[in-house]
Amino acid sequence: MLNKLLSGDMPRSKILAVLLLGILICLAFAPFLFPGVRSVDTAARICVFIILVASYDLMLGYGGIVSFAHTMFFGLGAYGVALASTHMGRGFDALLVGSVSGALIAALLALVIGLFSLRVRAIFFAMITLAIASAVAVLVSQMSGLTGGEDGLSYKIPRELGPAFKFYDGTVLGVKMNGKLLKYYLVFFSCLALFLFMLRVVHSPFGRVLLAIRENDFRAEAIGYRVVHYRVAATCLSAAMAALAGSLYAIWLRYVGPDTSLSMEIMIDILLMVVIGGMGTMYGAVIGATLFVLAQNYLQGLMNVASEAVSGLPLLPDLLNADRWLLWLGVLFILSVYFFPTGIVGRLRKGR
Repeated sequence: MLNKLLSGDMPRSKILAVLLLGILICLAFAPFLFPGVRSVDTAARICVFIILVASYDLMLGYGGIVSFAHTMFFGLGAYGVALASTHMGRGFDALLVGSVSGALIAALLALVIGLFSLRVRAIFFAMITLAIASAVAVLVSQMSGLTGGEDGLSYKIPRELGPAFKFYDGTVLGVKMNGKLLKYYLVFFSCLALFLFMLRVVHSPFGRVLLAIRENDFRAEAIGYRVVHYRVAATCLSAAMAALAGSLYAIWLRYVGPDTSLSMEIMIDILLMVVIGGMGTMYGAVIGATLFVLAQNYLQGLMNVASEAVSGLPLLPDLLNADRWLLWLGVLFILSVYFFPTGIVGRLRKGR
């Protein structure tokens, strides 16, 4: 049953299996295991970024397609929900229409970009996607009447997903049974379903052809596969999954702006998560996204504690100053690449 659910892609490493199971349990019961606004928010962000990173790995790790436009697709999904909720009201129909519309527009835009650009060499395609993503980000910032410009959009979601809605009086294990809990589990189960779907895709005949194209596109073309068609299909599917991740992020935040969904910083973060977890494996997205989001949210606090602990020593307090957390995040990334050149998942599977 488990083998079928995972599409035959078992962890193949005891350590990896324990890590994945631990992450699944922590995310599934985050509101009960880690009560508090910040910890639940971190868990929801991990869920969303797992899907975002996995969708990018579908294109990069399996299809060998380098793109810098992934945050554009992510933003299309987020703005789809925001605009639908703004103009249609705070109903579930607005969330559905916004999510589906964002995914369809993202897939259509990816189709247009792919058909015109995927015939060129990889580096030129990457530059084209970077230019288009930058143009879209500028356009969104300038269309303040529609998108809110740099200020973004705040909107209302269904009352059933808000903290004021209570479906059970009292608490369970100290947690209030309200709409915010429902919203978290909407994000969690949606992300779980999307992840299992992508896992199935990469282990389908379509996914096997993508791997063959990544390894040797000339040989794949020679035996009869239309390489461009497969790459375009992978780009469209990846864009749609990224847009759905953006929709879930918009539902969780109840706010969308250029900095939260379209910035180049998010694109760089996605690349780092893919490299840390391991390209060409869906489980790498789980490990990479979890470690990176946790580092973003808690590394600064840990460094502050460490700095206070060594306050009597020379030099160390300055090195461990919380303001230098990005420096140490970069050091951790360099170390991870040095010791895990194939990513954490790749290293664990090789060392089993």
